[in-house]
Amino acid sequence: MIIGLTGANASGKGEAAGYLKSKGFEYCSLSDILREEAKARGIEPSRENLIRLGNKLREKNGPSALADLAAKKIKDKNNYAIDSIRNPFEIKALRKLDNFILIGIDAPVEIRFKRAIARNRPGDPDTLEEFIEKERKENINSSTNQQLENCLKAADVMIVNDSSLENLHKKIDEAIEEIQKT
Repeated sequence: MIIGLTGANASGKGEAAGYLKSKGFEYCSLSDILREEAKARGIEPSRENLIRLGNKLREKNGPSALADLAAKKIKDKNNYAIDSIRNPFEIKALRKLDNFILIGIDAPVEIRFKRAIARNRPGDPDTLEEFIEKERKENINSSTNQQLENCLKAADVMIVNDSSLENLHKKIDEAIEEIQKT
């Protein structure tokens, strides 16, 4: 089984990926692929720089460039969790893999903003208004840009992560159980 994870900033994708890893899933992150590329180019891996770099890579190598790189890492029959899917063309490329399922993770914007403040990553906004504006800019409908809203709409399963970590884990287990039935 290959589970792709998509969702808005601070929705819980990383937590979901970590949980899947603890259940024996191999892990691949499109963001990590970007971080590796940024390091190779001597670019500081801030959120803004990674978004710009991702957009440039999509412009140069096609809108599914990051997913294409991730797909090359999947060579065996293990279970995989692919994190940080942010463009519909990435989804399209990953759907070519056997047993690919896209899980969308979302939470109310106020909760996501509080999580972003708590994790204190460089480049995260300081106010709710800045957080909302940054998301609006990140969802410009262009083949080479991030399109998190469109990715969430394409999800096979949606999880609303609006309470505890234990509840998120329970919802992931339920989603996997449901997927395995089909």
